[in-house]
Amino acid sequence: MSTPTARDDQAQAASEPAGSTATGTTAGTPETGSRSAVQRYTGRWIDHWDPEDKTLWEDGGRRTARRNLVLSIFAEFLGFGAWALWSIVVPQLPAAGFDLTVDQMFWLISVPALVGATLRIPYTFAVPLFGGRNWTIVSVLLLLLPIGALIRTVGDPTTPFPVLLGAAALAGLGGGNFASSMANISFFFPEKEKGAALGWNAAGGNIGTAAVQLAVPLVIVTGSGVALDRAGLIFIPFILLAAFLAWRWMDNLSTAKADPRSFGVAVHDKHTWIISFIYVGTFGSFIGYAGAFPTLLKGEFPDVALPLAFMGALVGSIARPLGGILADRVGGTVMTIASFGVMALGAMGAIWALGSGSFPVFFGSFLLLFIATGVGNGSVYRMIPAVFRVSGATAKAAAGCIGIAGAIGAFGGFLIPRGFALSTSVAGSLVPALWLFIGVYAVMAFVCWFVYGRGAMAEARV
Repeated sequence: MSTPTARDDQAQAASEPAGSTATGTTAGTPETGSRSAVQRYTGRWIDHWDPEDKTLWEDGGRRTARRNLVLSIFAEFLGFGAWALWSIVVPQLPAAGFDLTVDQMFWLISVPALVGATLRIPYTFAVPLFGGRNWTIVSVLLLLLPIGALIRTVGDPTTPFPVLLGAAALAGLGGGNFASSMANISFFFPEKEKGAALGWNAAGGNIGTAAVQLAVPLVIVTGSGVALDRAGLIFIPFILLAAFLAWRWMDNLSTAKADPRSFGVAVHDKHTWIISFIYVGTFGSFIGYAGAFPTLLKGEFPDVALPLAFMGALVGSIARPLGGILADRVGGTVMTIASFGVMALGAMGAIWALGSGSFPVFFGSFLLLFIATGVGNGSVYRMIPAVFRVSGATAKAAAGCIGIAGAIGAFGGFLIPRGFALSTSVAGSLVPALWLFIGVYAVMAFVCWFVYGRGAMAEARV
């Protein structure tokens, strides 16, 4: 079998009879999975792709899949970076002359998560519709919109708050990139390697949050103050580079098909909503704490160097693959419940640190929180196929659940900062919000045990 390589569609169209595709089927027939006339002229396509075919996989297939994975990680890395950009810019706004309330600052942090979560499901369907390579180019170039909006707004302290909020909302475009990137990579790898590939893809993207929180404070400082527009300017060459690399070396798969029915099946399965609820506690906490952490550090310990904030998102990202590995050994339910327990301990440590004024304890407690969220993210994703297999549901339901849970879980990135904002406004302290989060983690751990830690689910170690 020949090595699977992408072909230029225009050359292909010239060499094929009208009304046919490379698979020898009639163009435009839905049952055959053929490409439309529009798709045939939009870039590099691979018409024959079956990663379960060992001959194809060994004869260049693995190399093709890994090339697309690496470039997908880079694009998703930038997406997460753009998504998290306001989390590190907001604490710097007062130094740049902006007069904002605490509540307004938390709105600027939380609204990108709200928009990003909402975009996740439509972004998932974009890959089969336009092609993974094509959509990667489009989605990464769309990041120029939030970057340009940030550059235009943060340079003028008289910018009205609604305009700032609109610019921050555009950053949600970066949050949608995760869904399309994960969907695209899932089509490239065989089942036995899919978990590892998706784990690396997710972790590589998540690290974009940490990279932004490390780099931005270093590049915005000037001799006369802070130049916040640099936070956006540093993105532009990397966005253009990612778009070029995707255009030059990524591939579309004609065999990548979206099945909207999988979402319909998943919507009617109770496990979709239970797992989505649990995932709000793990991934939602990661996104929420990552967004709020720089502002929390700036507000509670203003004398501490802000660049330390990147450590939270970094350890949470690195811990995600670890969660999947541990879940494979002891079960996803066990690891998820343990993650909630550790998250509660981390929040308690933060409460004690706020009372004693201890920065080391506060910082260490939040790092523990971040690690637990990362482990929980990996273990929940491992749970999904196992839960639906044991319950007798179809693979379509499991696939739909992954998309729905990923979208709903991201809403936690909105709820966590809003919880801190409300707590600060009403009680003048972060402590009530942290106690509320501890209570929610206890409920989520109980639900996880009650549904998946007993009976057939427990025996199957889902």
